[in-house]
Amino acid sequence: MHIEPGIVDGAKIVLSYATAGGAGVYAGTLAWKHLKERGPGSMLLGTSITTAMTLAFFEILPHFPVGVSEVHLILGSTLFLLFGVAPAAFGLALGLLIQGVFLAPFDLPQYGMNLTTLLVPLFALQYVAGRTIAPQTPYTRLKYRQALTLSTTYQAGIVSWVTFWALYGEGFSGQTVAGIATFGVAYLLVIVVEPLADLAVLAGAKSLDRNISGSWLEPRLFRPAMV
Repeated sequence: MHIEPGIVDGAKIVLSYATAGGAGVYAGTLAWKHLKERGPGSMLLGTSITTAMTLAFFEILPHFPVGVSEVHLILGSTLFLLFGVAPAAFGLALGLLIQGVFLAPFDLPQYGMNLTTLLVPLFALQYVAGRTIAPQTPYTRLKYRQALTLSTTYQAGIVSWVTFWALYGEGFSGQTVAGIATFGVAYLLVIVVEPLADLAVLAGAKSLDRNISGSWLEPRLFRPAMV
């Protein structure tokens, strides 16, 4: 999902600052809600863990350039299910920033675009989860179909934003459209694999002591939603 250098440049890149700023403001409201409900320790620990996991996803898991971007197994829905939307959002943002500063400085000019591409689909995933998962269903009881819905929402959002940035930066040329199509097809594999990873992680979570679920893990892992 990394936007390749040069696809969007010049004055056009200013738009990415606006979209990233909007995503950051919304993430801030989610963090404030998280702090009030679960405390600063939960937010700090959850963000630290998701940041480390994001770096591992980017650097250790297989990733390769395809078309107009790169294909990554980001596991955004896994972070959401385990830690909640606010720690997941901040972990993705910080992991991406740390990678850019220390490992891939050539990606820093694209940080606003890449941040938008990661966070806005996460917020869409949060909305879909609220609409499709019954309040009485803990996340550890999700079925493959439900996990697939979450993964599809997140990955489709990433593909949509990559498509937008590519067309915004390069226009509707045949080469750009072909690159977008190639990238989109490659991401179909991620959509199939990620729900399996989610279910494997959730199955492992069932063995954890439920008493720690309210501290650093998402309480909804083990308990119905509070309504």
